[in-house]
Amino acid sequence: MASLPLLSLIVFLPAAGAAVLMLLRSDDAVRWTALGVTVLDFALCLAMLAGFDTTTHELQFTEARPWVPALGITYALGVDGISALFVFLTGLLGWICVLASWVAIDRKVKEFMISLLAMQALMLGVFCALNLFLFYVCWEAMLIPMYVIIGVWGGDGRVYAAFKFFLYTLVGSLLFLIGIIVLYLHGGTFDILVLTQQHLPFRVQSWLFFAFLIAFAVKVPMVPVHTWLPDAHVQAPTAGSIILAAVLLKMGAYGFLRFSLPMLPAASAHYSTLMLTLSALAIVYGGLLALAQDDLKKLVAYSSISHMGLVTLGIFALNRRGLEGGILQMFNHGVTTGALFLFVGLIYERTHTRSIADYGGLMKAAPVYTTFLALFTLSSMALPGTNSFVGELLVLTGGFAANLAVGAAAVLGALLGAAYLLGMYRKVALGPASVSARFKIRDVNARELAAILPLAVLVLWVGLYPKPFLGIIDASVKHLLAQVYAEGRGQ
Repeated sequence: MASLPLLSLIVFLPAAGAAVLMLLRSDDAVRWTALGVTVLDFALCLAMLAGFDTTTHELQFTEARPWVPALGITYALGVDGISALFVFLTGLLGWICVLASWVAIDRKVKEFMISLLAMQALMLGVFCALNLFLFYVCWEAMLIPMYVIIGVWGGDGRVYAAFKFFLYTLVGSLLFLIGIIVLYLHGGTFDILVLTQQHLPFRVQSWLFFAFLIAFAVKVPMVPVHTWLPDAHVQAPTAGSIILAAVLLKMGAYGFLRFSLPMLPAASAHYSTLMLTLSALAIVYGGLLALAQDDLKKLVAYSSISHMGLVTLGIFALNRRGLEGGILQMFNHGVTTGALFLFVGLIYERTHTRSIADYGGLMKAAPVYTTFLALFTLSSMALPGTNSFVGELLVLTGGFAANLAVGAAAVLGALLGAAYLLGMYRKVALGPASVSARFKIRDVNARELAAILPLAVLVLWVGLYPKPFLGIIDASVKHLLAQVYAEGRGQ
């Protein structure tokens, strides 16, 4: 495996699959080819994870080739403990999104699957890129297929939601580009590894920190630049919502981990209290908004704001438990919230309504569906034995160590999460049998179960035995904290 350009295969296989789809005419052939490509890509991601050395923080499976030598731009790929889990998660969700779209997308199937595969290639490129220019190309290009997915296959308000998503993220990306140019002018290179070793003046770090903050905060999203998210989620098709929640929201947090902390350690340490405060605001505000929703998809969307607030809290606690918990919670949120959006899509296909008031009695009509929904609901509220409990416990421990008031706000957010999630499940699954009276509800079929099972396995695996997952990120977290403390806490 060491002789293979494994990461290049992982990144470019979906792109090659998209090119093949252009030649196909039958919708069934398009679906099966897209499924085959994404399953093969996931197999390569598994091979990468199986060969990953958890004892070192060094980047692995590295590749480097000249691209634009005059500007020092190289095609450079590699993964460490911070990015490896998200390459795996992206590969997993690729074929789950294909299965989720099998029936739901019944027009322009070829164009949809091409957009889906292009999106996957670009997301994988973001997590694997070791050159700032390559990273930015993938980061910016992701806007296009997601804009198309929302704008073409979304709901009645899809055009407005797509434009809002595009404009918010574009403004953030422009600030990110300015920051990249400043880093290049100071370091003379786009090499991410070299840039993490330079020592910028605190004033420069401060300007760059806020430029990156706006860019990454839009992607997370953090309050108050979060308003694009509910519209995008509500209007996007099921696969679009899964990708948006499970992977795209992680890009902002990943940016903090890959750029802000290692490249701007002094500014990250100096402004950590501000970031903790913004995180606490997102946790509580997102929970309150979710509590007020009567639209099932909006409820899950606003819960993402609260849960991603926990992620940024863990990151900027700047201690080992908080940082490990934040990274693990990024992964857990991708699994759990991705599954919840899948379940919203499955029931919407059957009823064509997302109003919680329209549901009731689903336990009798679809017992398998509601059983798995209960598992993911309990995971989202961080019940012990589920994946989110481990990540949330680490984040809270790190948060209380960093700032008592912020830790208390995070606990309040967890209580709000229990309130809106249990309330939602009671109305949908255990309420009066209103939905079964108006709709002929069928339980999940084999295709849908194939998409659900791997996510359910991860919920229980991480919840009951998190050691392998924490082992992947441990060495990289220690190294990252050493970088921050060496310069950031020393000033």
